[in-house]
Amino acid sequence: MKLRNAFVATTATAALTFGGAAFADTFKIGITQNNVGVDSYQTTYEKAFIEAADGNDGVETVVLDAGGDVARQIAQMEDLIQQEVDAIIIWPTNGEAVIPAVRKAHQAGIPVIVTNSNIAEQGFDFVKSFSGPDNITQGQRSAEIMCDKFKEMGIENEAQIVHITGQPGYTTAIERAQGFDERLPEVCPNVTTLETQPGDWNREKSQKVMEAFLVKYDDIDGVYAGDDNMGVGALNAAKAAGRDGIIFVGATNFAVGYEAMAAGDYWGSIYQSPVDDAKAALQTAIDVLEGKDVPFLNYFDTPKITQDNMGDFTKPVF
Repeated sequence: MKLRNAFVATTATAALTFGGAAFADTFKIGITQNNVGVDSYQTTYEKAFIEAADGNDGVETVVLDAGGDVARQIAQMEDLIQQEVDAIIIWPTNGEAVIPAVRKAHQAGIPVIVTNSNIAEQGFDFVKSFSGPDNITQGQRSAEIMCDKFKEMGIENEAQIVHITGQPGYTTAIERAQGFDERLPEVCPNVTTLETQPGDWNREKSQKVMEAFLVKYDDIDGVYAGDDNMGVGALNAAKAAGRDGIIFVGATNFAVGYEAMAAGDYWGSIYQSPVDDAKAALQTAIDVLEGKDVPFLNYFDTPKITQDNMGDFTKPVF
């Protein structure tokens, strides 16, 4: 096991040093993230990860950001392997495309922990553990939130919805859509999904997608978005078009989603903390390096949040 005495953190645009001198007999853990600048969840995750590592005397980290670029992330994996880090955490930009790089790290004897969004199943043999949310369950819970509201309104046998997904090829987007699409017909078999389009985790793009939906469909009763950032983009489009009465449900409750819920404009979501996400990934890597028994799918809970129970939850910091 290689030991290092430098604490280095690198972002997409600059190399920065955090925390001063590190300690002897430490684990050097590298992380390559998906795209820190794309939304506040990932920004908050990076900050929490650095703070958690900085507060642990037994850890040094190399913090990298792929900026949403698969080729860049593969190059970062190569760099971490060359640095002979003790473990690598990867937040995949694409669940399939990164598998050869993950396999190479595995072959070099470096344990790999996948964080937040899993890689494709064919790469599981090269991974020690996945740390993050159960995205299929999140999609299922979002479907249940939507269906329960339609039943409360008495429109479960006629409601029509549209679906805005995350970035194509991104495991979280695939799994949340899968969970929602599988669960909704089970709980509300007569609800019709009119159309599904990607919003790429981007509020402005999702607003444009919703604008197109509103032009195309005269009757939309609900919108499911893969996260609240996209969901609020869709909500903004509906407000601008004067289309009232649409039920908005997301997954991953952002501050903007929480605020829209408090205002009565946005119905429900899934509560997920990027701080917990980051801390769990770091601790999973440490536990693996210490030889502890770590489950392959190391999920943390992500409960339902709606206008009815939001008082039980604090406003997200992202």
